[in-house]
Parts: sequence; C-alpha cells; structure tokens
Amino acid sequence: MIEDKRFGDLKHFESHFDRFRPQVRQRWREQATNGGGILFDLGSHLIDQALVLFGIPDSITAQCEIMREGSTNVDYFNLVLHYPNQLTTLHADLFSAGLNKRFTLKGTNGSYEKYGLDPQEERLIAGALPNTPEWSDETPKQYGQFYSADNVETIATERGCYQQYFQQIAHAIHINVAPPVKAEDSLWNIKLIELAMESSRLGKTLPVNK
Repeated sequence: MIEDKRFGDLKHFESHFDRFRPQVRQRWREQATNGGGILFDLGSHLIDQALVLFGIPDSITAQCEIMREGSTNVDYFNLVLHYPNQLTTLHADLFSAGLNKRFTLKGTNGSYEKYGLDPQEERLIAGALPNTPEWSDETPKQYGQFYSADNVETIATERGCYQQYFQQIAHAIHINVAPPVKAEDSLWNIKLIELAMESSRLGKTLPVNK
C-alpha cells in the first residue's frame, strides 16, 4: 500500500507488538539484565520493519521503562523515529489485555488500521506445519481497513512466510548466497536500540549519526 501511494503523502506510521503478561515469567528473556526485555526481543522486529520501509531515521525519541513488579529489564517502550516528512512510532507493552492494535498509517489520502497479531506463532505452537502455501493465511475477520474521506475498504493481509527466512539462512550457509538480512542492517538495529535506551535515560531526542 505504501509502494502504491495509497496514503498519498504518508505522515505517520505506527507499529505495535503488545501482549498481556503482567507477571514476570521465569525465563531468560524476562530475567536477563543484559540483552533481555522486550526492546531487544520484540523491538528489534519493529525497528527492522521501519528500516526496511523508510531507511535510517534522522533522530529518535524514546521511552523505555520497567513497569512490572519484579522486572529487571525494559517491559514497556515507545519509540518515535523522526524522518524529514514523517514520524514512525514503534510501541510494545505487556499490559494489553484486549484486541491489540497492530498497524496505523495516516496520510493525505487516507488511513489504515489493523488489529491482531500475525497468526503464524500461535499456529506453530498449536502444532501446525508450514508445509502448504496457505498455512499462515489470515481469516477475513483479521483483515485491516483503509479509510478515505468517503469510503471504507477491507484490505486482505499479505500471506506470511516465516519458513522462507530459515530457508534463505540455510542457503546462505550451504551454498554461500547472500543472507536474508545484511550484517549492516543488524548493526543499525542494535545502534537504534542503544540510542533509544540513551534517549530514554536522558529524556530527550537524540540525533542518529549516519
């Protein structure tokens, strides 16, 4: 939809990965002081998505907080990536018990709203195998809505494909082709996470040195 200019001039992109886990679980991602917490876990996916769509931002403003009793690492974050003509908001928390917002996009021609998480993880946990093309398709009830000045349009969700990432990793190892994610992109992800932590600590917007 962004490539097709459905939004006109895109002004705001918002991506969430919220869950309801108010109690700290006994597992390393929730216990580790270094590298633990949802900013390194879920945040890395949201940041990667923003980098793929929009490139490296000019600056970043972040709130990274420890909110749950007994937590030792970040369990709430709200990042704002500043681009020349657009803002990107990336958010995750562990207190969202209702229907989760996933995407909000707003532009001069309309806006888009999408709720609910990608069904792939839930289906894999339930024992589904990614051995047919349609295994990860969303149901029509899960589709998002595009709103223009005088119309509402249901937009079918693109088909997910976790398995293709791992196939490409295997090809990169065995036949020496390019990996699906460049090392430079991974490094930028880490840099932005560290900048977000520093922005939150200082309470101010920080420039991104490209």
